[in-house]
Amino acid sequence: MSKKRKYLGVILLISFGLVVILRFAYWFHLEHGYQETQQQSQIQMKEIMTTISASLSRYQSIPHVLSTNPLLADALLHQDDVSTIAPLNNYLQEIQSITEALDIYLVNAKGDTIAASNWDKSYSFIGTNYAFRPYFQQAIKGELGRYYAVGTSSDKRGYYFSYPIYASNYPLDSSKGEQPVLGVIVVKIDITEIEQQGSGISRANNYEFVITDPDNIIFLSSNPQWRLKSLVPMTPSRSRQIQLSRRYANRLIDELTLFPPYNSLSDNRFPIYKINQENGTATGYMDSQMLMQSAGWNVHVLAPMAPIFDSLPPLLLLYGALYLLLTLTLLYTIERRKNTLRLRQAHEQLEFRVKERTQALESSNMQLKETQDELIQAAKLTVIGSLSASINHEINQPLAAIRSYAQNTQTFLARGKLDEVSDNITTIIELTDRLAAIVSQFKSFTRKTHSNDKAVSVAKCIQDTLTIIQPEVDKQGVALILNNADSKAYIWGDSVRLQQVLINLMSNAIVAMQPCEHKELIVSVAQDDRLNITIEDSGVGIEASQMEKIFDPYYTSSRQGLGLGLSISRRIAEAMQGQLTVANRTQGGAIFNISLPIHASGNQ
Repeated sequence: MSKKRKYLGVILLISFGLVVILRFAYWFHLEHGYQETQQQSQIQMKEIMTTISASLSRYQSIPHVLSTNPLLADALLHQDDVSTIAPLNNYLQEIQSITEALDIYLVNAKGDTIAASNWDKSYSFIGTNYAFRPYFQQAIKGELGRYYAVGTSSDKRGYYFSYPIYASNYPLDSSKGEQPVLGVIVVKIDITEIEQQGSGISRANNYEFVITDPDNIIFLSSNPQWRLKSLVPMTPSRSRQIQLSRRYANRLIDELTLFPPYNSLSDNRFPIYKINQENGTATGYMDSQMLMQSAGWNVHVLAPMAPIFDSLPPLLLLYGALYLLLTLTLLYTIERRKNTLRLRQAHEQLEFRVKERTQALESSNMQLKETQDELIQAAKLTVIGSLSASINHEINQPLAAIRSYAQNTQTFLARGKLDEVSDNITTIIELTDRLAAIVSQFKSFTRKTHSNDKAVSVAKCIQDTLTIIQPEVDKQGVALILNNADSKAYIWGDSVRLQQVLINLMSNAIVAMQPCEHKELIVSVAQDDRLNITIEDSGVGIEASQMEKIFDPYYTSSRQGLGLGLSISRRIAEAMQGQLTVANRTQGGAIFNISLPIHASGNQ
């Protein structure tokens, strides 16, 4: 009974600790997520505001610069003169095209438009009175005007820059005293481009942005559904006030459903609102806002809360798992102590067995290496054995010639023909050098060697190989073709073992061509990112069923040999970080390709 109570107490304690841990983890990560989201929103806010300011600043100075043009003041002084207004319309149209502004127009002191870049359009501003617009009222007082509104004529959203027009370019020429403002030049820009730029930035960073006017109406937004919606309730008096201002022309302004209700003066550290979507769902956003002083706008960055809440369940699961794991670890600590000694003894015994096994494997590897070297040497001797008749013929010919020249020399000495004697001795020396070169090459090739990797000249290796294989080539009447065999390239490996691969492949090619009338052996060298040596013959080729088997140890289609040549050749190539492959030629015969990494390249 006491054990049951003990176990029950432990379970209750663990459960209580689990609840505490999960509640703390939930609070900590939620707070951390809020702070991180708010910090990121501030960075994104600056990026959005920088983009908007840069876009607006492109047009800010245009009305000021245009106001210095005498054409504008002259047109305001002669408003009824068609010959003055017509060129001004064309001039404004040209400036509008160059600056890519939406519209540029000139307004007289009464607010009537007398010239405009859209003079030839159906929605031309000419004749329209804009005295009610704040940008006109600011400029007529001598100030730079700024204003956002929906055009009453074009019904397009735009941002307006305005500047006063003075007679005699006042105030640039202030010496003429105070002068009245003749009119106002207005540049309207399309804010759709600004909205698209901001939308691109917000989508790339997975947030939404909105810009509101002083009446808390959204006029720019990355979400089209929120555009021209009010953040605060639309009371009848507020609706009348907005309609009278004609800021949004005839557009109907609805409310954006928020929960809780929007409060710009809220002291909440993390203002979070749920916004209803068209599909009836509500999405939570953290609102970060900043006032853009120059334009009088409020820029809002709305960061979605879904990523934070979606990350909480896995984190809580992780915390719970770690807590339970730690608890179980503590519960089993005593038991682990009891098993420590037994595990240590088992470990020592295992180490001893591993050491014994390692020594046995090292011994086996050494024996395997020695066996492999013996097989390579056996393959060498097999090749030399198959070439022995040609080798003997190649050596006997110079020996017979030496004997003949020596006998002739005795005769010439007896007759006193010293010039002929000298020629014969020179010829005998050349034949002796030839014999020495052949014997030296065979002696070097047949000697048992261990891998001694170094930089190997491909051309020298092919030349030494041909010294050994040439007698068999001549004996069998094979036409030998060399392509780029004098390559300056070097590879890293053992020159004797590379010779063994080349001799194996050339010998096999000669044997494969014995039944053929036309015998042609082609040795080619090419290099790009790797070095490729190809051995081609004009034999009967290789059957498809044998294509994969020919590299197997002890597999041979000939009665001569051990069936180890190609197997060992492939291993030698792989030991030099290369590959040995085979394919059939389209014109008949086989082609073996040795692909090796280049150690040093040269001009071919």
